[in-house]
Amino acid sequence: QVQLVESGGGSVQAGGSLRLSCAASGYTFSRNCMGWFRQTPGKEREVVAGLYTGSGSTYYADAVKGRFTISRNNVENAMYLQMNSLKPEDTAMYYCAAYVTGYGGGYARNCLGATYNYWGQGTQVTVSS
Repeated sequence: QVQLVESGGGSVQAGGSLRLSCAASGYTFSRNCMGWFRQTPGKEREVVAGLYTGSGSTYYADAVKGRFTISRNNVENAMYLQMNSLKPEDTAMYYCAAYVTGYGGGYARNCLGATYNYWGQGTQVTVSS
């Protein structure tokens, strides 16, 4: 059973940093697209960053390029999102997601556009001005 559990959210002032973690279990971690998404009330969920756990290739939405860094630890089955230079507009619920097919893998040419089918419960990030 695939499970994703986020942690690391919180409140920070603009310009500050936070590091989100996503602990994954129930599938072979080393050959999947994984991603971070965020959502604010009344808005659609948007992708923030993606990563292919096999190669470590990373992908970023324009809004966070140069400020956020996605990474993974294949030994610990964990994914991270280091968020620096945070802005009030980064305030949102952040979700970890994984693309896991029936055979366990989940490859996409660009993990920003993968068909994510497993989601964590979310962790709140609040950035004050």
